[in-house]
Amino acid sequence: MNEHIINFENVNFTYDSQEDCNSPVLRNLSLSIDKGEFVAVLGHNGSGKSTLAKLTNAILIPSSGTVTVNGLDTKNDDNTNAIRQTVGMVFQNPDNQIVATIVEDDVAFGPENLGVPPAQIRQRVDEALAAVGMYEYRDREPHKLSGGQKQRVAIAGILAMQTDCMVLDEPTAMLDPRGRAEVLNTVLELNREKDITVIYITHFMDEAVEANRVLVMDNGEIVLDGTPKEVFSQVELLQSIGLDVPQASELCYLMKKEGLPLPNDVLNAQECIDALVAALEEYRCP
Repeated sequence: MNEHIINFENVNFTYDSQEDCNSPVLRNLSLSIDKGEFVAVLGHNGSGKSTLAKLTNAILIPSSGTVTVNGLDTKNDDNTNAIRQTVGMVFQNPDNQIVATIVEDDVAFGPENLGVPPAQIRQRVDEALAAVGMYEYRDREPHKLSGGQKQRVAIAGILAMQTDCMVLDEPTAMLDPRGRAEVLNTVLELNREKDITVIYITHFMDEAVEANRVLVMDNGEIVLDGTPKEVFSQVELLQSIGLDVPQASELCYLMKKEGLPLPNDVLNAQECIDALVAALEEYRCP
């Protein structure tokens, strides 16, 4: 039986500044995240994705309902430190998370604030930087790094705190394709090799297909929850709420509408090619 690391139970959330308190950002949301999962979260702007992310480690507290992290209720202030040592946040702009003038000092910042002994901090920093492929940059100035490298330093800072779960809120939105690939590959490796739970908010469908579970949010609710193949087979529903689908999925969907016998669950170019080859061979066979 899988062990839950994060639970949302009938969670509603309304910002204090909202004029219409009858239209909460999140609505009766119930959700469980298992340890070791890689969950991608999709939704248009204003769907509630970032609010959900901030509720996972007590940056925000539910207006009603309950969020628990390893059984600890986020509403209890006494639990906040333990929750934030369990769930680390990586935001869209790495410059907002980098606080030191040297890379290794920045990665050490979190453990120092936790009161970790200096010898352990040294070990944690070295291991974290090695894990994200940034050890050779440990003496560099962060402002001289590329966007992707800065984001990997931010991830290393979370790793050095030895969190079990990492929540990334559109971490590649400000990066070029190379930087996006660097960050995504780093996160995938941490999930698969170190079993770190990942909640990954993104607008990029090609990133979401790498997850083992995809959540789609609309108007403060979860409208789809399944594997990438299950979710991206729902092309019309996704498009109806203003979302794209992977290009290969859309191409097969359009060709299927024209009568080609293609599957609904194609995710990438190779699967699309294989499906087209199979369909053409079927046409050739007497």
